[in-house]
Amino acid sequence: MTTLQTDRLLLRGWRDDDLDALAALNADPEVMRYILDGSVRDRRQSAEGLQKMTRDWEERGFGLFAVEVRETGALIGWAGLAVPEFLPEVLPAVEIGWRLNRASWGHGYATEAASAALRFGFVDRGMDRIVSIRHVDNTRSARVMEKLGLSYEFRTVVPGHDQPVAVHATTRDRYGRC
Repeated sequence: MTTLQTDRLLLRGWRDDDLDALAALNADPEVMRYILDGSVRDRRQSAEGLQKMTRDWEERGFGLFAVEVRETGALIGWAGLAVPEFLPEVLPAVEIGWRLNRASWGHGYATEAASAALRFGFVDRGMDRIVSIRHVDNTRSARVMEKLGLSYEFRTVVPGHDQPVAVHATTRDRYGRC
């Protein structure tokens, strides 16, 4: 699996010992507030998610990176690319996303990690278009999307969850002009 480095972060593959940090992240109601129906995930669900993230890399050649702070080695969340199967109307598509623990909010880590993942998608994997999907009330993610150069496209509802979301996107051509 690919490893990316930024000034402050290491984006790397998943390890079995990442489960504790991932489970804590997914169990935080504030972190999960805008994810699908806002439900937290238990340890079993987090373990299944960890297996899926590893499998996605093997099957697709891209996926979600574990994000750790280089200075401390602390795992603070994830960022990367996935197929947004939860929103069929945008398919086929690849989505850039991120989820960080609350202690890491407000430090620019999401933008830093997502920028590296966006570059990976366009430059290393040759993708033509990348979307990002957020709950309409998630203003923090909206700011990250803006900093990444993604443009608002439309608003819709996630089937089965009835959550209003905004779809943003950018293209390789637009990325190359930034």
